[in-house]
Amino acid sequence: MEAQAANLLGMNAQEAKEYIFHYITTLKLTEKQHQALEGKLAQWEKRVDLARSRGFEDLARGAEEEAERVKERQRVLSLEMAALESQIEQLRRQIPALAARERSVDPDILEQELLMALGRLPGDAESGNSTEAALNRAAADAALEALKAKMGVAAGSSAGGAPA
Repeated sequence: MEAQAANLLGMNAQEAKEYIFHYITTLKLTEKQHQALEGKLAQWEKRVDLARSRGFEDLARGAEEEAERVKERQRVLSLEMAALESQIEQLRRQIPALAARERSVDPDILEQELLMALGRLPGDAESGNSTEAALNRAAADAALEALKAKMGVAAGSSAGGAPA
């Protein structure tokens, strides 16, 4: 899990949230294990005290060793919890970017939708050329109007006329 945690590329926002949910579930299970070990540690410490009070030093040493094993396991779980919390936060910071990427516009899809709205089929040889020609005509008309406005020529007069 740890190698993939750094990056959510290739997932949509919903998949990423589910992926993070699995990390959170793992964190919660680890926290429960850690809490269960607290009870075991208290139990072994009581056994150490009981063995010493009754004069059984060998039993007390064995109980101390077991208590140390429980403490070590708790330490390992604490480190795992810290790493999981860090990974979850890192993953959560990536979700807004995933959601934004889903909302972005794909120009090819937009062009196809516009062509279909005009009653043409995407991929027609004519449709690509006519779209490009229409865009070129619109750009040329806009440039001509801008030039006429700059020169002070009325919008309806011919292109070959002299400025007024």
